[in-house]
Amino acid sequence: MTGRSHECDFPEEVRRLPACTEPQIDPTASSGGIDRQVKARLQRALSIYHIDIAKLRSLQPDVVLTQAQCEVCAVSLPEVERAVAEWTGFSTQVVSLSPQRLIDLWSNVATVAEALGVSECGRTLVKQLKGRVADVIVKTAPLKRRPSVACIEWLDPLMAAGNWVPELVELAGGLNLFGEAGKHSPWLNWEAVQEHDPEILVAMPCGFDLERTRQELPLLSNRPDWAKLRAVKNRRVYCVDGNQYFNRPGPRLVESLEILAEMFHPEMFQFGHRGKGWCEAP
Repeated sequence: MTGRSHECDFPEEVRRLPACTEPQIDPTASSGGIDRQVKARLQRALSIYHIDIAKLRSLQPDVVLTQAQCEVCAVSLPEVERAVAEWTGFSTQVVSLSPQRLIDLWSNVATVAEALGVSECGRTLVKQLKGRVADVIVKTAPLKRRPSVACIEWLDPLMAAGNWVPELVELAGGLNLFGEAGKHSPWLNWEAVQEHDPEILVAMPCGFDLERTRQELPLLSNRPDWAKLRAVKNRRVYCVDGNQYFNRPGPRLVESLEILAEMFHPEMFQFGHRGKGWCEAP
């Protein structure tokens, strides 16, 4: 591996590699501020990210991994294709991933492994990941009583979690209230949250770590009748590290499943993610 995006930070050693991208918005702004910046750039047909083409070209990569899943979350496929279109003298393979559900993770791992010439390693990893998922399903499948769950992917304005998250909720033994498996995250109004009155509420803002999510939680807790929600009254509001887990459709989606299982059914699961991948809301 010779280079990375500005967001690539796992495993820890990749931080030493040169970053070939940077955001064109201020990621330290408030949730509402980030939303306004993103919408303003998209309305003007401007990219949210900048690719350092000279740096990328100097690295002469054999393979460039990118995505076509969300133009807001990371550099888009067309931008990467334009960046390498004028290169001459060496061949670079652009591998684009567009996962929508958990099952896509298995094929994505195989695709990347094949592109890197380690297909057997890819098959081994997929087998291990599927085994961990199966370990959770064996315990949750027989459950007759499942708590209702609201997963919030953005706090201002409100957005429910979609794509693979509704599926993870169901596999972890919950009843997902908002968002549909395999479809992009939908906007959400507060009245719908009040009407469905979830037993469990999980804050997982896209791109935020655990501490940032805790800091932003008042955007929810200051809303009308917050204290009347069942999740609040029963102290079942949780914050998660969405940036490292739920928002990244890689192998750690399996850890995301384990995090949800720990939260939903602590009497059945103890994976050790508490305090690192998730915590109770303050």
